[in-house]
Amino acid sequence: MTTQVINRGWFNPVSYFVLSILIVGSIVLYILQVVSVPVLALLLLLSGLTAPAIRIANQWERAVVLRMGKYKGLKGPGLFMIIPIIDSVPAYIDQRVRVSAFKAEQTLTKDTVPVNVDAVVYWTVWDVEKAALEVQEYQKAIEHIAQTGLRDTIGKHELSTLLQERDKIAEDLQHVLDRNTNPWGITCQTVGINDIAIPQNLADAMSKEAQAERERRARVILGTAETEIAEKFEQASRKYTDNPVALHLRGMNMLFEGLKEKGSMVIVPSSALDSMNLGAMGGLVSLAKSNETKINE
Repeated sequence: MTTQVINRGWFNPVSYFVLSILIVGSIVLYILQVVSVPVLALLLLLSGLTAPAIRIANQWERAVVLRMGKYKGLKGPGLFMIIPIIDSVPAYIDQRVRVSAFKAEQTLTKDTVPVNVDAVVYWTVWDVEKAALEVQEYQKAIEHIAQTGLRDTIGKHELSTLLQERDKIAEDLQHVLDRNTNPWGITCQTVGINDIAIPQNLADAMSKEAQAERERRARVILGTAETEIAEKFEQASRKYTDNPVALHLRGMNMLFEGLKEKGSMVIVPSSALDSMNLGAMGGLVSLAKSNETKINE
């Protein structure tokens, strides 16, 4: 867990450098007998008070300044000065987008299924004054609110909804967090649900159910196809019943297609030969193929 505020103490590289220069300058003045011992002591005291008054805030930070314990204002980014002893800088607040992970373990859904949910929230401080004055440890508060809101959201939805509508669940949770954190000067930009873990026996049961559902759909599709094929055959039979010539031509076409392949053998019932005169047709096809073979040789 990252620290929500930063307290760098009294000194920084710039203040150390200024303190060194003032001390060295005071000593040089004393060696040159420009100042006396009491004045040297006073200069050293002033150097010790001046150096800690020089503070630095990074570009993404704002320094909270208190004057005699009362809120004075914000300083930074960059170099700034405070009044020694009177002013203090208790915290430097980071205004970058930060991420906090939270989870809900063994939480019951609306249909009483225990689940473990891992989620993250991306948030940022948009009002440093409110964040510094309204809540003591806002990062811990955000994490606790997020965890509580996640548990409440899980309890209001069934397992199927949690698995199928993660985006909607995350959006609802984000609204809950924003409603609670906006008075602190903090906004929750995005909430993401990383993982939803369910009991293994339930996962196996759901897998079997999904497999059974896929098999049922496959059987339904196959049955539908068979029904459509039967309907087409029924329509074709009516056409052939009313038109014997069409049936005869269809039989000739089927025999011709079967004899086109080399080495193929077609067994035709004698009744079909008599009714559709397929014997003569088969002889003609065979003779044609024989003549074609001799010409190729």
